[in-house]
Amino acid sequence: MRLCNNAFHTALLSGVAFLLAAQPIFMSAAVPQAAANPVSTETHGQTATFPSDSDPVHSPEGTASVPGPAPLPKEGSGYVLRTDVEEVVLNATVLNGTQLVQNLTKDDFQVYEDGVRQTLLSFQHTDLPVSIGLVIDNSGSMYRKRPSVNKSALDLILASNPQDQAFVVNFSDEAFIDCDFTSDPNKLRDGLAHIDSRGGTALYDAVVASADKLANDAKRPKQVLVLITDGEDNASTLNLEQTIRRVQELSGPVIYSIGLLFGDEMSRAEVRHARRALEMLSTETGGMAFFPRSIEEVDQIAAEVARDIRTQYTLGYRSTKPTSVPGFRRVAVTAEAKGMGKLTVRTRTGYFPVAHQEKQRVVSGN
Repeated sequence: MRLCNNAFHTALLSGVAFLLAAQPIFMSAAVPQAAANPVSTETHGQTATFPSDSDPVHSPEGTASVPGPAPLPKEGSGYVLRTDVEEVVLNATVLNGTQLVQNLTKDDFQVYEDGVRQTLLSFQHTDLPVSIGLVIDNSGSMYRKRPSVNKSALDLILASNPQDQAFVVNFSDEAFIDCDFTSDPNKLRDGLAHIDSRGGTALYDAVVASADKLANDAKRPKQVLVLITDGEDNASTLNLEQTIRRVQELSGPVIYSIGLLFGDEMSRAEVRHARRALEMLSTETGGMAFFPRSIEEVDQIAAEVARDIRTQYTLGYRSTKPTSVPGFRRVAVTAEAKGMGKLTVRTRTGYFPVAHQEKQRVVSGN
């Protein structure tokens, strides 16, 4: 039975509420200008108007006030000491030209946060199991493309780690979970087969709800969204800035986008806008955006995405800034190795800190 997106609606509404409470929106500086008109949605008889996409808004470095130290909480006759233990985890792909580099060591990497060198605490280069969301456009224009897209999406899963867990979201002007987390290719095939191509394209809403689902339900720490669409968003309540902000706030998934923007169904301006949005979603999260020239190229791209996921480095560090300092943290990773030319490292551009505290010990109050 097809699962309606009740959980998605809950996740999306919580994301919208969060974003409204967090206005103004601060994110990395690379978000382009998009639609000029605000987007409205009817909620319980009231109209909620969200800000339109606008010029890039830079991180408010140096403008946020830092809260002073809070008094120690008391437990019984002693006081509880707590420490900030949040680790920042980056999934990184390294390229030498167009070739994947797979023989680097921990000492070959340098990680910077807001320009300050960080100390790597953890390093892995193994085929870690991944939680994957397959987020597939199910709008009317996708009807003839879906059989090929479904085959490619399933091939991607079959080429991945057998311990991966994936779910399927089909979206038009609404998003539906047509297969919940599973490692069973047959269940995923059934979920992809729910083709009911109609309506508009609420791409941003589907991405936010899928990212929230990964944050809440994923059992694998490494998370990926594979987004396949043939058009630009025209039905979401959220805009591009808000979508990227929400994913960054969650320290969310790497997004791989496949834009089926060939053909004469869209104007050049629409193609440019759709392409730019998909590139931003992917670039800001450390993924890649692909734009095949025909439907026949999608299967090759799916294989490339699967290979990219399985060959990433996982880097972990503890920020030199406490999580109590708010604002966007810009991250840069470089790599150098003897005998190699200039290496390119692809990872997420930054994150918003989330306070996480852990009890250490109780000390005497006397």
